[in-house]
Amino acid sequence: MFERFTDRARRVVVLAQEEARLLNHNYIGTEHILLGLIHEGEGVAAKALESLGISLEAVRSQVEDLIGQGGSSPSGHIPFTPRAKKVLELSLREALQLGHNYIGTEHILLGLIREGEGVAAQVLVKLGADLSRVRQQVIQLLSGYSGAGPGQGSGEKAGASTGGSSGDSASGSLVLDQFGRNLTQAARDKQLDPVIGRASETERVMQVLSRRTKNNPVLIGEPGVGKTAIVEGLAQMIANDDVPETIANKQVYTLDLGALVAGSRYRGDFEERLKKVLKEITTRGDIILFIDEIHTLVGAGAAEGAIDAASILKPMLARGELQTIGATTLDEYRKHFEKDAALERRFQPVKVEEPAVTHTIEILKGLRERYETHHRVTITDQALVAAANLADRYISDRFLPDKAIDLIDEAGSRLRIRRMHTPEDLRDLEVALAEV
Repeated sequence: MFERFTDRARRVVVLAQEEARLLNHNYIGTEHILLGLIHEGEGVAAKALESLGISLEAVRSQVEDLIGQGGSSPSGHIPFTPRAKKVLELSLREALQLGHNYIGTEHILLGLIREGEGVAAQVLVKLGADLSRVRQQVIQLLSGYSGAGPGQGSGEKAGASTGGSSGDSASGSLVLDQFGRNLTQAARDKQLDPVIGRASETERVMQVLSRRTKNNPVLIGEPGVGKTAIVEGLAQMIANDDVPETIANKQVYTLDLGALVAGSRYRGDFEERLKKVLKEITTRGDIILFIDEIHTLVGAGAAEGAIDAASILKPMLARGELQTIGATTLDEYRKHFEKDAALERRFQPVKVEEPAVTHTIEILKGLRERYETHHRVTITDQALVAAANLADRYISDRFLPDKAIDLIDEAGSRLRIRRMHTPEDLRDLEVALAEV
């Protein structure tokens, strides 16, 4: 197991031994590991504890109050207590659950918290650090270290032996980042299109999310009416702190179910991946999961004798441990959800109707700047009105606003390609310059 330890994690073990000698203890317990984590000073664990106001002196003082100094200074090798060994085993388990092939200081701290009964846990509680809060702080720091520089999260991993698993990325990326996308962060980075209207549907979604149990809205509407846009609008409102306190500071993640299923060759692979995602969501406690085409959950990953994704999700959805926003069409909802009463009652339906032509024109005006920038054209008001009216009149097999947006996009693309041809005199000039 120690070959998986990062340099900082190995240093923590050495410092734990030093702390035991300083206190004249002839064993290394969970309290000494905690002291080693803080003493190390540069790892994720030290930063998490520091951010919660836990200092080395305060922990030493608490340990002395609880256990006291030993009689004489130990000589030779100092053994780990069974509980300390269990913490190190749990740290390996924590690393595997987070999809990491190394054990860093953060995993050791998570192992300490997971063990929960040693002197270290008692000390943390006495210092006012709630164990779940410490865990959440570690996870948040790990999220921040995703793709961090060599002096930070990735640097801790750099000292670890990969044990032959060179395929993992150098960043401490979380499982959710592998199988999903953070829409709230995308909203902060201005990557999402503006959402026009849909205030009543968004308010209904927030109302369902604020319930104590069965707080899972499912958006039901025809393809192209803007179900995903409502969720993106919610992510933008969260990013702008324009939401009630019940969902403030939440992170909206969209889950790619195809990525979860892809490559799961053996029975149990898919379930294992899904459980890792769900474990991370419950650990963090600030995730709202968005699953587009949620009807694909019913039967996803199921083989003969296996269970599908919906069966894994049902208990968590009922207890309110997992907040999920689904999106599906009316036909698929009737086909999959209404046949499964247990799944249906865990979701609250939110109907998303096709917008009127006037509403579609307002949506197009809101999106105009994005398409003008992309196609390098100027889109007039008359063009937007024509797109909405013509799409409504002549494209009968699709729905607004999607078909009107496609018309604007197609027209912009066509105009840009037509103007793309380089004039003859400019071409001759380029040839002449190349010959110089």
